[in-house]
Amino acid sequence: MAPNALRQGTFLIGVAVLAVSRSTARSGSGSPARVLVEHATQAIAASHGQLLPEYRCQRDGIEHAEPPCQRIVGGGLDRAVGDLLIETVSPLGLEVALSVQDELRARAEEADRLRRQQVERARYEAELAQRRYLRVDPDNSLVADSLEAERNNKQRALTAAQEDYQRQRDDDSGLLSEEQRQQVLALATDLPRLWHDPATPRRERKRMVRLLIEDVTLLNTDEVVAHVRFRGGAVHALRLPRPRPAVQLHRVDPAVVVEIDHLLDAHTDREIADILNSRGLQPGVADRFSPWIMWKLRSKHRLEDRRSRMRRQGLLTLEEMAAALGVQVSTVKNRAARGQIVSVVYNDKGLCLYPPPGEALMICCDRCGKRVPERAAHGQRRKYCGVTCRTAAYASRRRAAGWVRVRNGWQRP
Repeated sequence: MAPNALRQGTFLIGVAVLAVSRSTARSGSGSPARVLVEHATQAIAASHGQLLPEYRCQRDGIEHAEPPCQRIVGGGLDRAVGDLLIETVSPLGLEVALSVQDELRARAEEADRLRRQQVERARYEAELAQRRYLRVDPDNSLVADSLEAERNNKQRALTAAQEDYQRQRDDDSGLLSEEQRQQVLALATDLPRLWHDPATPRRERKRMVRLLIEDVTLLNTDEVVAHVRFRGGAVHALRLPRPRPAVQLHRVDPAVVVEIDHLLDAHTDREIADILNSRGLQPGVADRFSPWIMWKLRSKHRLEDRRSRMRRQGLLTLEEMAAALGVQVSTVKNRAARGQIVSVVYNDKGLCLYPPPGEALMICCDRCGKRVPERAAHGQRRKYCGVTCRTAAYASRRRAAGWVRVRNGWQRP
């Protein structure tokens, strides 16, 4: 194949598309794995970056100081091959495969019977030629030589038939026994469990793939076509859309940006990240939203932060609220902690803004009925207009309970 043969768009990944190689299976790392190219002696390196694996042809570029002629981002390809493995070893798929195996066994037994008859026929003809040769008159050399040649030919035919019969039996010995059938059916539950287990290391997944897949041929055209060839010879074709460019991979869906702008009216960056993660949304190539990603998105798309939105609605800072109430800053914090005044958190550090204080709510004194503010100067709730009404109400409750006023206070009856 010419050096630019890879530009035709055909890749052949020798061990598995998940960058499986003997070196990586031993080390367990995501280092590049050597793979083969169909009908060529070139190689493709599959390198796992920090976010996505990439399969690229770069041997020719290394040898001739040229850039890689082709590359395919393999994130979606890896997931598709992994899903294919799980689907292939499903209970229904294995039952179908075992049914086919039973049919092959029946055909193999029928073929074995026919080959055994062929061997018996060759043995009969060889024994018949032997008896003819033994009955010939030794003085008749012409007839003896002819019968000897016939005997030798029949013996060679018998030997060839026996060797072919034994070879065919050895080939048919690959059929599954009953114990092996049970082991295959158990694989239907073991493989998906191990594959999806977060505790399963990457090197073990690579070994599982290498045991099941012979190679994968990639056709890089308008779409990525992956022909997965299993160890048993079966081939399965996967059709995937072409990977998006790196710029699009890092770009966030505009609908997500609009939703973030809407959520900023009532939530902080961390709260928005948790909401988007719970909905299953992803920020480009990252797995989850985080407060840092939220800050980057707000800066990139020039979204107004939550503090500015709340200030635009008229909420006051801590100092402004203290000045409006005529108290110290610490008093405002204490009242907010006790729930005496409303505070609204505007960032992940717990900093707050405060609605401006409105007109004081007026109540009637429980003793004299005079209208007074509901809260006193320090924010505590009140029921009486002053000390006189509060003391008189206290004395009335004691008298109603039967207490007697003495010189030094009250005396229990």
